[in-house]
Amino acid sequence: MIVDCAIYRDGHRSEGPEDFSDALGEARAAGGFVWVGLHEPTEREFDHVTQEFGLHPLAVEDALKAHQRPKLEVYDDSLFVVLKPVTYEPQSDTVSSGEIMVFLGDSFVVTVRHGEGAPLKAVRRRLEQEPELLGNGPTAVLYAVADAAVDHYLDVATELQTDLEELEAEVFSPDTGGSGNTASRIYTFKRQVLEFRRATGPLALPMSRLAGTAPYGVAVPFLDDRARPFFRDVSDHLTRVNESVENLDRLVSDILSAHLAQMSVRQNDDMRKISAWAAMAAIPTMFAGIYGMNFEHMPELRWVWSYPALIVLMAVLEVLVFRLFKRRGWL
Repeated sequence: MIVDCAIYRDGHRSEGPEDFSDALGEARAAGGFVWVGLHEPTEREFDHVTQEFGLHPLAVEDALKAHQRPKLEVYDDSLFVVLKPVTYEPQSDTVSSGEIMVFLGDSFVVTVRHGEGAPLKAVRRRLEQEPELLGNGPTAVLYAVADAAVDHYLDVATELQTDLEELEAEVFSPDTGGSGNTASRIYTFKRQVLEFRRATGPLALPMSRLAGTAPYGVAVPFLDDRARPFFRDVSDHLTRVNESVENLDRLVSDILSAHLAQMSVRQNDDMRKISAWAAMAAIPTMFAGIYGMNFEHMPELRWVWSYPALIVLMAVLEVLVFRLFKRRGWL
């Protein structure tokens, strides 16, 4: 359950005590903070953490059940932040999301991760190599986790933009633009953009609150004011990501409309060709219908040249009609 547990003082790490219950006390005594990282804990496993840090039961319920929207909630003893990191699978061209819950207090940080994507080991290692940043306390951990998640959003947005360009080329290709597989790919891509949007869109307001730019006028507790410029930087990056997502969603909708228009045009072309061939087939059918009625008084039936004359007449009419349709682009 516990991936890592360490006490940080003045930006430097010291291993947590053997008895987990003493971690918070030692951190406060040393003037530092404790960072506990967990991965998909069960309710029974998380009870000990809840009691030790005094976490709010509603936030604990959200952390255990997961499937939460990105959000920021303020409780009496802690700050609760939900992030949804995303991962991109280039083999299957799919976007999947996990969840990171961050409990932030005056002397502790508890991170709860759900899903296999976006491990926090690299974030912890990077922070430990920047003692000046880590010296800002628990706020630095929240910033580093949010910054890593949003920076990865930018990478995923770039990958999706590349996929969209390939999809656009396929739609407007004369060989594959009208295939049913193309429509399936467009729909699948739109689902990936929607999954991405669920992770990035709701995060804009929490980041604005952390950066101090949201229209609330109330400071967020447990947050070092010196860190607000860092959160503004994360918020700016998130704004770029959300703009990219909006552009992706709009472009894929335009591509879908273009694809449907292409399908309609091709169907109309097919119908024109079928109608042209049907009109050409109607000429010999008309003559065959007339002379198949076997009326008694049809003098041309006894003429010597009637049969070849009718064949030549039908051939001339077929050629004239064919040239007419060809000139108008129906054939």
